[in-house]
Amino acid sequence: MVCIMNESLELKPGHRVLEVGAGTGYHACTIAEIVAPLSLPPEKRGHVWTVEIVPQLADFARKNVERLGYGDRVDVILGDGSLGLPKYAPYDRILVTASAPDIPEPLFEQLVPGGILLIPVGHISFYQELLRVRKRSDGSKDVERLGGVAFVPLRGEKGWKFSW
Repeated sequence: MVCIMNESLELKPGHRVLEVGAGTGYHACTIAEIVAPLSLPPEKRGHVWTVEIVPQLADFARKNVERLGYGDRVDVILGDGSLGLPKYAPYDRILVTASAPDIPEPLFEQLVPGGILLIPVGHISFYQELLRVRKRSDGSKDVERLGGVAFVPLRGEKGWKFSW
């Protein structure tokens, strides 16, 4: 799934990427290999910001990212990723690794024109459709359906409304 998602994002060196749902930090590191390769000078490298809502997972991801040597190319941030990360916006690509009831508007707003948002959308109980949403130059959405997937529910203000 990580490979499919990375390919669907059409990642390129220099891209600024927001990941919503850091998990272990693995996916963010694979993205950093593409957008911020060490073969490029630092000023030409992209960057990955990954937001995690679960404190223990954010800490786990941060430690993994540092241990694997990606700390200069990946920032792990504790927060509500359903709202994006306006502080570092706009982003060339946004990846959501949890299923949402619909496309969170704050995420779409934080994309550059021509940017891509990749997000599973659908039912809360493990059947969703992976959507690739391109932001047109006029600010409208172009939505492609890439097939069925199963992800955990997106938590946060723009995610699913239930208590844990």
